[in-house]
Amino acid sequence: MMQRPFIVDAHLDLAMNALEWNRDLSQPLSGIRQREMHMKDKPDRGKGTVCLPELRKGRVGLVVATQLARYTPPGSALPGWNSPQQAWAMTQAQLCWYREMEKLGEMVQITNLTQLDAHLALWDNTTIDDDKKPIGYILSLEGADSLVEIDYLHTAYSYGLRALGLSHFGPGRYAPGTKMQGPLTAKGVELLKEMNSLNMILDVTHLTDEGFDQALDLYHGHIWASHHNVRKIVPNQRQLTDNQIKRLVERGAVIGGMLDCWAMDIRFIDTVSDPWQLDIRLEHLVDHWDHICQIAGNTDHIAIGSDLDGIFGTEQSPWDMNSIADLQKYQSILSRRGYSARDIENIFSKNWLRFICKAWSS
Repeated sequence: MMQRPFIVDAHLDLAMNALEWNRDLSQPLSGIRQREMHMKDKPDRGKGTVCLPELRKGRVGLVVATQLARYTPPGSALPGWNSPQQAWAMTQAQLCWYREMEKLGEMVQITNLTQLDAHLALWDNTTIDDDKKPIGYILSLEGADSLVEIDYLHTAYSYGLRALGLSHFGPGRYAPGTKMQGPLTAKGVELLKEMNSLNMILDVTHLTDEGFDQALDLYHGHIWASHHNVRKIVPNQRQLTDNQIKRLVERGAVIGGMLDCWAMDIRFIDTVSDPWQLDIRLEHLVDHWDHICQIAGNTDHIAIGSDLDGIFGTEQSPWDMNSIADLQKYQSILSRRGYSARDIENIFSKNWLRFICKAWSS
């Protein structure tokens, strides 16, 4: 029997989901949903799509997994932590969760090319069942608010942080984020210098338009957009403009397509719309990928950054997707849309792997 393709997903908030949702992600998805069946505190209760068994089922063997804890200044309506120190403490709890998953053999951290090669060889080994293989993870910090001071970055790098996005939603200590305007803060400019010295990957996801331009001008290292769609199709500030896509392609970046319905179809409204009624399917993301390919002239800059556990579940995902294992459906969807076997391999894994190999060998 021919092995299904290996998949890299460049954006999952696994630890946040495990701790703040109190989900045991080592358990089967059916059990997680059943346990939450009567809970009403969050809109996606009983509708989660991500757990470690489902990642294995879908051969999503390598992920970029986040630490995420936003600082909320006084007067902000957004949820978050009331001090940078509290936010830092939460990221350390999230780190502890990843370490516990490592102890169980559920996950393994990847911080260098030697570890990456060994992990890929393990997943290529057909004598071992996929359900016995750990999920590899590259650690990323989504929003830099939790770095109390710049020197905390070195502490984070020492425990394996390899990618960082300056902002998330709303105001940020290092950069304003989604639904905001304005440039990087002075601390953000300083942080980019430190990131350069450590050869870290800069994630431009969630930056304002002004912050995006500024970051690309100032940062000399490797840049990716871990979970971003196309503004031409969904015209809001969270998505990438054609000019931003061109700049990313020029820098050799990879753009991860995300599966949050509001980022796929402009008609979708959070907590109001229904994916089935609007007929939002997995294939909608291919429209975004097509657009990027037309600008780039090839498939070398598109991939998966699903964000499937980013504070939503099936109520805000394509209706033909029950779990993250259904990412495998893109093989037939993309083939039907005219993508070659090489193109599909690029999107599923090769683009992210080439990018990481280049970034870590420089």
